[in-house]
Amino acid sequence: MSVPNPPAMPPTRTDLVTACDLALAGQWEAAHAIVQVDEVGVMAAWIHAVLHKIEGDPANARYWYRQAGQFYEGYADPKAELASIKAALSY
Repeated sequence: MSVPNPPAMPPTRTDLVTACDLALAGQWEAAHAIVQVDEVGVMAAWIHAVLHKIEGDPANARYWYRQAGQFYEGYADPKAELASIKAALSY
């Protein structure tokens, strides 16, 4: 009988700021690796949504925007949106 791996810990506020910084630096995959482990956190979902918007996957992005209680059309510029999320996380 194999023992399943324990679930990954949800990202901390600092981890989410790091995800924003990585995304702003064009490191989409590294940012995605941080946020994708959190299936319920609103801020992680919002960052996740923006990452899929940047990726060009609007259907997946809209799913994560709904999870975050945000709107796909809320920001025209994903970098400005990530900067706003980072500011909210850094208060």
